[in-house]
Amino acid sequence: MGKPDSAPAEAVRRGYDFRGKGWRMEVKVFKRLPEEAKEIRIKVFVEEQGFQDEFDHTDDISTHIVLFEASEPIAVCRFYYSAERQCYVIGRIAVLKEFRGRDLGTALLRAAEQEIMRMHGKTAELSAQVRASVFYEKNGYVSLGETHMDEGCPHVWMKKKLRPDT
Repeated sequence: MGKPDSAPAEAVRRGYDFRGKGWRMEVKVFKRLPEEAKEIRIKVFVEEQGFQDEFDHTDDISTHIVLFEASEPIAVCRFYYSAERQCYVIGRIAVLKEFRGRDLGTALLRAAEQEIMRMHGKTAELSAQVRASVFYEKNGYVSLGETHMDEGCPHVWMKKKLRPDT
């Protein structure tokens, strides 16, 4: 299977009604890592969780999603097509602390999955922090087995079929 369609060249705005809650938020999809995503990732992964190697070459090949509420960036993630894994890989999912507990992680994950399906992707994988794996299980992801370490933090690969024919 070759690489599916790529992301839009410039930021695209999309509105989603998440989980039938009737509330909408602005979702922007970027081909390049936007400043808003950098700021959120620094706050969550570097300042809160102590990761040091937050930005890498994968940012250059990823599609980036930023969720906005009232024009304020509140959550981010990225995804890219992995030829090695033969699917899309979602990562760097982060919600600002003051916005947690409102299902925004799920909303962000759904937005990424919808974008992947828009690009004809059928499967998504992610390397979840073990402590967050229950969240991903609740969102339909299954563990692929052994844990691995990323900057001293245990992670596990997880997978979700986005289309029933995969």
